[in-house]
Amino acid sequence: MSTATQSTPALPPCDHRPRPYSGPTKDDVLALRRQFVNPAIFTYYKTPLMIVEGHMQYLFDETGRRYLDGFGGIVTVSVGHCHPRIVAAVNRQNEILQHTTTIYLNPCIAEYARDLAARMPGNLKVCYFTNSGSEANDLAILMARAFTGNFDVLALRNGYHGGSMQTMGLTSHHTWKFNVPHSFGVHHALCPDRYRGPWGYDDPAAGAKYAGDVQNLIQFGTPGKVAAFIAESIQGVGGAVVLPDGYLQAAYEHVRGAGGLCIADEVQSGFTRTGSHWWGFETQGVIPDIVTMAKGIGNGVALGAVVTTPQIAQALAQRIHFNTFGGNPVACTQGRAVLEAIDADGIQANAARVGGRIKAGLERLADVHALIGDVRGIGLMLGVELVKDRGTKEPAREECARVFETCRDLGLLIGKGGLWGNVLRIKPPMCLTEADADFLLAVLDEALRRA
Repeated sequence: MSTATQSTPALPPCDHRPRPYSGPTKDDVLALRRQFVNPAIFTYYKTPLMIVEGHMQYLFDETGRRYLDGFGGIVTVSVGHCHPRIVAAVNRQNEILQHTTTIYLNPCIAEYARDLAARMPGNLKVCYFTNSGSEANDLAILMARAFTGNFDVLALRNGYHGGSMQTMGLTSHHTWKFNVPHSFGVHHALCPDRYRGPWGYDDPAAGAKYAGDVQNLIQFGTPGKVAAFIAESIQGVGGAVVLPDGYLQAAYEHVRGAGGLCIADEVQSGFTRTGSHWWGFETQGVIPDIVTMAKGIGNGVALGAVVTTPQIAQALAQRIHFNTFGGNPVACTQGRAVLEAIDADGIQANAARVGGRIKAGLERLADVHALIGDVRGIGLMLGVELVKDRGTKEPAREECARVFETCRDLGLLIGKGGLWGNVLRIKPPMCLTEADADFLLAVLDEALRRA
């Protein structure tokens, strides 16, 4: 149950009652994790939170306390925790066949690929399935290099594309890069950030100006021929940075003029999260040559995909290319059930309506709280950048950490991002209601007041 009182915002009512928890204690779990699990992984909050159950937009800890999930397992739970349609579909498949590989025919991968391709614009009709976004981006770069015969790749500063050796090179945050050889042939263009960059919100030509740096990089940093340009349609880890209008259109022209392919990283912004479109790149009026996706594609299952044209797809047919778990029948069943839930539940319209309500509320909070330097995002992919001073834009790291902790205390779980960890990331399951949105805004208002 919620621990809200008269002095704190109250969670909207919920009929779901969590099962009594009888497993190991939080201290026992923490001790086991410290002893046996990779020490590089981290936990949120000064006192780690243990989650044992989920229901749609809500999470429950071992005591039964309910929280509003404002981060969706890092933008991964798209249509709701333990969505009944998805649970039922996966349970049926688990009873029939859990695994075979693509060396045999099975309807799950074929039907899912057909349904996913039907959501793609243009000639993006061929699907490769993977286990993660890092793997999808890695495969997309291989595909681009094999198709074009070129090697150099352009990415964006402040971007994040994964943690494998190759995707670490694409990523442009020092906090995610180990001091090992990587980034061979990768060049990072200026981040098109209208809040912190040289061309701001008041410059209607900002998109073309930022894209000019892509052309400059091709001319001065490469042989004049490139394999690919990869960009998140909305930067996620970097702090919900929305590209200025016209940016991708101009950047794509420069890249294609140099013989390269254009890759849209939709790992966080895809599957109707923007509300206005199925895919983030559609907000820019472009069609990429390759699209990578993961996270929300499976609503929590380990699933990713690369979608491209039949012509480009042929590049990987030159050699044997195989993924043991790519196209796993259980994962494909869950992915297909996600597509069905998005349509059946009106998820896109809900992301637009509820996301618009939250963004408008955040803008009102910015009029009250000087800590808020910038409110940005589309649909239910939102960011709030906190600064110590709106003139200098000095990142408010400590204040952001306090807001973050207070939100948890009040029953709201959100994320953090940006190079300085000063951007609140709001990217919840897209089944969020207007009442949930009002609770989220009330909690943020109180947390900002306390900070």
